[in-house]
Formats: sequence, structure tokens, C-alpha cells
Amino acid sequence: MESIIQEFDKNIIVTMNGSLDTAAAIETEQTLKPITAEEVDKDIVFECQGLEYIASSGLRILLDVLKKTKAKGHKVTLSNLNDDIKNVFKITGFINLFEFE
Repeated sequence: MESIIQEFDKNIIVTMNGSLDTAAAIETEQTLKPITAEEVDKDIVFECQGLEYIASSGLRILLDVLKKTKAKGHKVTLSNLNDDIKNVFKITGFINLFEFE
């Protein structure tokens, strides 16, 4: 799993490539920790075109980012999800929590 973080004036874009499975969850969580730091005050966009798979541990990480970002008055958007991953969001009810592009 590879997560590339780019910071811009109004938002942070996190490009995700590979499988966000249980094995990758710990490293991904550590990689994403700086974007939810208290001093970060921006919207977050997850670019998911290269995301091939997401496990429940990956959903938990995204939910944690969402909670911390919303608490600061910002939003989290998921962009370019493939149909299989979007289906996981529908089945779990997460489709109602996030914004999608």
C-alpha cells in the first residue's frame, strides 16, 4: 500500500495505491497521522483510482480521519473509487458518511 500526501492551499490530497488490508493498516495509519494533527485545518481528498482493495481495518482508518477532520469543520471526500470498493462502502453503510466525487 502506498499513500502519497500532497498539501495545497485549501486541501490535502492523499493518493492511495494498492490494497488497504490488515497488513497495510498500521503503516497507513502512521502515514496519515500528520493530516489529522490539531494544527492542520484543511479539507481532505482521498484519490482512490489506484486503490484495489479495502478491508475493515482500512475503513476504520478512513472513519478516524473523517471524525477528526469534521470536528475541525472540514470535509473528507473520496474520489474515483472503483465499483468493488464503492460497493463495500454501500454494504457497510459508509456510503452515507463520506462525500464522493
